[in-house]
Amino acid sequence: MLDREQGATGTEVVDLGFRNEHRLHTPADFSTVFTVRRVLRGELFNLHYAAKTAGTGSGPVSARLGLVIAKKLAHRAVQRNLLKRLAREAFRLARQGLPSYDLVLRLAKQPGTSLDRTARKTWRADIERLFSRLPR
Repeated sequence: MLDREQGATGTEVVDLGFRNEHRLHTPADFSTVFTVRRVLRGELFNLHYAAKTAGTGSGPVSARLGLVIAKKLAHRAVQRNLLKRLAREAFRLARQGLPSYDLVLRLAKQPGTSLDRTARKTWRADIERLFSRLPR
């Protein structure tokens, strides 16, 4: 599937979806990224990355994302789900500008117990900063 298409009015339409081909699925996918040992460290998250492996889709080359949000660090399910949702949204919007890597975003420190707007903005900014620091 193409990431860019022509709309009905002739304007370019950018696919901002988060489809199956944009996700890491199997433990082998995650293991491959972790064994490469390339990592960017943020305030709360670590972003592990590896060059995308051959044969991981027939469409155009695009980054893929996997998430590791441990119960040990984010005790409440509400908070884990919020962190995952923020990460997926940041990835979805940044994917077009990202290099072709398999990425694993891992929570590395306890994010605190607050779920307020300030905390959400801080977490989202940390994720976006990590994406922007990826080598091109």
